[in-house]
Amino acid sequence: MLSGVATSQTVTPSPVLNNQLNLGEIFSEQTLNVQTVSDGVTASTTAQANGVSVGVTNADAAVTSYQDNQGTVYGHTVVDIGANAGASSAVRSTAVGNSGSFSASNGTVSAFAVQTNSAEVTARGQVEAATAEAADLTVSTLAMGNSQGVNLDNGSAGLRISQANSANTLADGGAIVQYVSGTSAITATTSGNNIDIQGGNQSAARAITDQANTAEVTQASKFTAYGNSYLTATTATATGNNLSATNEGPLMDVTSNQWNTSYVRGQAEGTSYQFGAAQTNAYAAGNSSQVNNVGTELVLDNLQTNTGGGVEATASFEGHDGYDAVTTATAMGNAVTGYVCAKCSGRMTVTNNQTNSADIGAKSGATINASGRQVTGVSTAIGNNASFNVSAPN
Repeated sequence: MLSGVATSQTVTPSPVLNNQLNLGEIFSEQTLNVQTVSDGVTASTTAQANGVSVGVTNADAAVTSYQDNQGTVYGHTVVDIGANAGASSAVRSTAVGNSGSFSASNGTVSAFAVQTNSAEVTARGQVEAATAEAADLTVSTLAMGNSQGVNLDNGSAGLRISQANSANTLADGGAIVQYVSGTSAITATTSGNNIDIQGGNQSAARAITDQANTAEVTQASKFTAYGNSYLTATTATATGNNLSATNEGPLMDVTSNQWNTSYVRGQAEGTSYQFGAAQTNAYAAGNSSQVNNVGTELVLDNLQTNTGGGVEATASFEGHDGYDAVTTATAMGNAVTGYVCAKCSGRMTVTNNQTNSADIGAKSGATINASGRQVTGVSTAIGNNASFNVSAPN
């Protein structure tokens, strides 16, 4: 046995105080006019009112952050292709009112964060190639009133996050292309409030989150038109409040309160005269929470209230002749999922309360004017949906 004098060392966390207020209009616009390229076209447009990033490695931090945006935020990207877009092209448009990012690697972050957005946030992304061809094409459009991210690598976190959005958010646009020989993925994602917590390498987190979205409209919409296409996917995802928390480690403990009164709409529409495989996917939810732990314990206290404007998802596709077409429309007032790893001797403790008093509607449709191989349509509307699982990971 060993004996000796025990010593202790107290590590004082580094204090970080952040106060941000934006009152002015924030706009970022970009237009590319291209005739022919071999490799591809890349366009990235970002408009952000307030942003903060705090990271620690082999250290601790105590963060207090206040972000308030009262100015309109607008991001817009247009790419015009005359003849050929090349092997691989990517077009990205992002507009965010308040954005925060906290991270800890082999350390601890304790944070108190408040985000308030009261001005419209709009992102648009469009590809105009009506007489041109493309091999692989990606168009992603993202609009969020408030967004807070937390990333842990063998770290720990104690979090108190509050978000309030009272302004419309819109992600819109699409693509018009004569011929797509490869894969075309066109996506729009919008959320009034968004929280993303990611932990890996034996991390642990406790979080209390409050999200309120009282905007009139929260919408994601994408429209695509092709002459001849091989593989295409048109996707629109809209959520009033979104929480995603995924951890790999001993503990994920989340208390979440989400309240949405906004009209939430996800709309995806696609056409292709000739097509190989075409998908259109629309998803809309008033409140959405996904809390998972590949580890020992998951504790979740979930409260969701959706009322007011309603939730609607609509997906459609029209083609003349081709092979496979799939349209999927999913609308939910409140949705929550929880997962813990059975192989890790996982234990789950859940308290769930969901209330929906808004209209929920989903519509999916496909039209094939001549011939096709397989046509699949799925339309799902749910007021409250909860799923909790203790199982082995894939």
